[in-house]
Amino acid sequence: MKRMEWNDTLELGLAPMDATHREFVECYNALAEAPEADFIDCLDAFIAHTVEHFEQENRWMAAVNFPGCHKAEHDRVLTVLRDVRRLAAAGDMALGRRLVEELPPWFENHASGMDAALAFHLETIGFDTGSGDIAHPEKLSGVSCSTAEGSACG
Repeated sequence: MKRMEWNDTLELGLAPMDATHREFVECYNALAEAPEADFIDCLDAFIAHTVEHFEQENRWMAAVNFPGCHKAEHDRVLTVLRDVRRLAAAGDMALGRRLVEELPPWFENHASGMDAALAFHLETIGFDTGSGDIAHPEKLSGVSCSTAEGSACG
């Protein structure tokens, strides 16, 4: 399986996000290289990392009322990961390996689109990812997006 390589296009300039994305690439590579006997354990580790990764970004978005459907995409990806994990554990390893093939293009698109927009916004408002302080609250958006079923994000 092809490894995912860290490159400049994945570097967004927000240190905590970049560190988490580097970890995502490392976890992905462990999963991609896992022999069949270790695949489910590696998938479990990848899912655990991804849950923490997405929760971190979701906390930042909630703290600044970030508009858009970013969280909804996180929720959909976690649903797919968990569904594929269940099916792979039941013997459908081909589906598990197919998931691994699809993750790099998804991640590159997500990072360069949704995550880049979030990183830019957090930097624009001077958001401190450690403390949650906002240096420029006057630049906060008053727009919010509900992710309830039937909404534009759903």
